[in-house]
Amino acid sequence: MSHWFEPVNGEPTTPTTSCPEEAEPAQPQITNAMVLNALRRVGLPAAELQVQPPNGRTLVNFATNFYTEQGDLTRTVTLLGRQVELRIHPTHYTWAFGDGTTTTTDQPGAPYPDLQVTHDYRTAGRVAPSVDTTYSAEFSVDGGPWQPVDGTVTIPGETIALRVLTATPTLVGYR
Repeated sequence: MSHWFEPVNGEPTTPTTSCPEEAEPAQPQITNAMVLNALRRVGLPAAELQVQPPNGRTLVNFATNFYTEQGDLTRTVTLLGRQVELRIHPTHYTWAFGDGTTTTTDQPGAPYPDLQVTHDYRTAGRVAPSVDTTYSAEFSVDGGPWQPVDGTVTIPGETIALRVLTATPTLVGYR
């Protein structure tokens, strides 16, 4: 920035630089921890558990099929006045079958006939299975390069009512 000075003792003055040009203010730094905290607050959905056979009933010693249709998500948040894009992916599913057993997969299961996640109940009764979804994400600040978020967020799923029944086989003759 240049300044002109008034003549001193009748001597002319020349322009001088009193300070360097002012630099653009630095953009606030978005940290990975800030993005993980935002990911925890964006309202990720719980997976909706699907069970086959349908109608809330299955049989003892029968491969009951479980799946969900939760897919990838995108969200945009503002952190420190900057736009942060999130690409969010379900990476793990923890299946609780309601009888004390659980399993974790990296797949959401599939409807019949694929049978990717099944469970055989050993006794009759009422159970309340559920599926928890663990999400991971990538983020981009102001359209910059994509970076992985360090950490995951797990969203617990709602339980559903399932009745496990016994069936007695009966031979039927035709005349």
